[in-house]
Amino acid sequence: MCDEDTVQESQQYLQHSSNLSRRQFNRLTMAAAITLLLPQAANALDVKENDVRITTPDGTADCFFVHPAKGKYPGVIIWPDVLGLRPAFRLMARRLAESGYAVLAVNPYYRNASSPVIPLNASFQDQATRDIVLPMARSLSSATTVKDAKAFVNFLDSHAAVNKQRKIGTTGYCMGGPFTMYTAAALPERIGAGASFHGGRLVTDKADSPHLLVPKMQADFLFAIAENDDQRQPEAKNILSSAYTNAGLKAEVEVYQGAMHGWCPPDSRVYHQQQAQHAWTRLLALFDSTLV
Repeated sequence: MCDEDTVQESQQYLQHSSNLSRRQFNRLTMAAAITLLLPQAANALDVKENDVRITTPDGTADCFFVHPAKGKYPGVIIWPDVLGLRPAFRLMARRLAESGYAVLAVNPYYRNASSPVIPLNASFQDQATRDIVLPMARSLSSATTVKDAKAFVNFLDSHAAVNKQRKIGTTGYCMGGPFTMYTAAALPERIGAGASFHGGRLVTDKADSPHLLVPKMQADFLFAIAENDDQRQPEAKNILSSAYTNAGLKAEVEVYQGAMHGWCPPDSRVYHQQQAQHAWTRLLALFDSTLV
């Protein structure tokens, strides 16, 4: 998960890399430019999209729902990273829908604010941004996630665009990584696949560590791990692999070399286009094989 160490590591990476300058980054992260970084899905389907409001035990969550214009498709829940639901995640959801999924990108911070909770082009590198999002992130837990996940699954299962005969997938980025595991463990009868991209705190020494929930799941998983996250916790990937093997589930656990924590969203300062595309390909392979 994003923290002060992540900020320092990202700053060092940017100083020594050939990535975009701040000025170039600000130009590229305008919504229209971000689209250029996400190539359209092959044989992309026409999609419909709406802002939706979903009632949960704690209030009303504002979410973005996008799905193919015709037919019924497997549902997918996207848990955003620490910066929350914003244009980059809407684009990612739209791209996934074009590949044949009914996608719900959620605002995990709805208890505090409607999305987006940060200005366009805001960066976690900036203290002002961290001051906004970190208190909200710290207010979330496995309990809040499970309550929300049940409401989101109910929404998907009630929608005409969702095929209830097929399992639901879930993806999570940064802090959303463990949320995918909470979701899969709480709703094993509906969640058939999960994917964590640079997920934080997947393996801890606490009694509620996400990896301890694996025996409750019926979902195969993809874990795309940032190189610097692996360097800080090199044993985590092996613990995750063993947990899924022992539970009789499949898990693809890979360290993405050269990719820093936060590399997947196209508005990230450390966005790594090649490795993000590789992660996207592996996600589609997982969903194509499991959401049946």
